[in-house]
Amino acid sequence: MNLKITNELLIQSAKKYQNNSTAKYSHFKVGAALLDNNGQIYGGCNVESSSYGLTICAERVALTKAISEGIKNFNKIAIVGPNNDFCPPCGACRQLLYDYAPDLEIILTNNNEMKSIKLSDLLPFAFEEKKLKNL
Repeated sequence: MNLKITNELLIQSAKKYQNNSTAKYSHFKVGAALLDNNGQIYGGCNVESSSYGLTICAERVALTKAISEGIKNFNKIAIVGPNNDFCPPCGACRQLLYDYAPDLEIILTNNNEMKSIKLSDLLPFAFEEKKLKNL
């Protein structure tokens, strides 16, 4: 792991990706920066569709971008939203992130302070792959 990637740097990266958001319907621009175990950052922003159900969140964009590059081990993710409040991942993002990185650290900011929380604390009793193997 590259120890030079601080939480502050990860948040700044997420803010950079937030600028690329296409939130023309909700106006709720979100950016995410996912850090792999080798110190590489994969960013994402929310991409909205006029068919709202097709909208994809910043966290899932970052995760699928990394996976499409063959990366499967992640350390932490920073998520920034459009206002001065913390922006935790939605339920769908929590599940998908958990599927690939159950021990992921989530870094949130409200522009005044930073919070760090484990994904497993945000998604207790998560549905896991091992449940599928019991069928």
